[in-house]
Amino acid sequence: MLAYAARRLLQAVPVLLFASVVVFLMIYLVPGDPVLAILGGEARPDQVAAMRAKMGLDRPLAVQYARWVGRVLQGDLGVSVINSYPVWSLIGLKLPATLVLAGGALTVALAVSLPLGILAAIRQGTAVDRLAVGFTALGLSVPTFWLGVLLVLLFSLRLHWLPASGYVPLLAQPVLSLQHLVMPSLTLGVAIAAILTRFVRSAMLEVIRQDYVRTARAKGLPEGRVIVRHALKNAFIPVLTVIALQVGNLLGGAVVTESIFDYPGVGQLVLYAVTSKDYAVVQGTLLLLVFVFVLINLLTDLAYAVLDPRVRYGGE
Repeated sequence: MLAYAARRLLQAVPVLLFASVVVFLMIYLVPGDPVLAILGGEARPDQVAAMRAKMGLDRPLAVQYARWVGRVLQGDLGVSVINSYPVWSLIGLKLPATLVLAGGALTVALAVSLPLGILAAIRQGTAVDRLAVGFTALGLSVPTFWLGVLLVLLFSLRLHWLPASGYVPLLAQPVLSLQHLVMPSLTLGVAIAAILTRFVRSAMLEVIRQDYVRTARAKGLPEGRVIVRHALKNAFIPVLTVIALQVGNLLGGAVVTESIFDYPGVGQLVLYAVTSKDYAVVQGTLLLLVFVFVLINLLTDLAYAVLDPRVRYGGE
């Protein structure tokens, strides 16, 4: 197991290196000039040249990349050109809110998709199955921003049950924090639940037709034990891949939802940094999200090895 984990960790190194090159070069495709964003359009040419030299933008791209990677390896993601705050500090302020939102959305998705997908598979062709298929089609077709707006109109403006926007730290005021979390979590969780329900149903349909499941039933084991201990464990392996991908998307792709609910997360930070030409914040945040995504995939591979030892290729 340790050898398998070490191999997967080594394979992640070139992925991170390539991602760092892409993130660094991607910034130069964004229209606008960070120097002019700092100094303003009225800056004199000599002021612009001096600021470029100070920021190192007058040097070749290879030199700029090497200096940037060197600072990153030392734990320095740079400083915001807009407010002069360290990028780590800005991310640290926004990341807790995004993690709470991702956890809430994933909880909603799993709470809906696992029981619904399992029931749809073991009761194929019944009303439960048709409900699952209908929910999947509806959840995938409804735009996230439209669902968010509908939830605000219903639960906030009409029923006055939940606050329309904002964020409260979970440890500070748990009840109020959960009230602020309900609608954003539902907005993100419904779409993910629709995706997971389809995969859970398909995986379970394939597994429950296998010989070892029929053998377990023939031995007289209770149906619940057959489903949970024999079918679900093997069906969960492909589903785990989808969950890992969705977690990565939650951490970096909740820009629209955070904008609708004025939720101060990482997505909102990236959006503000892009619009204000704050390249250091964009680079640091994207690189951190790439690292988190690679880490999630690494943990997913290790979970594969636990669920199915056959994936430990090459021996240990």
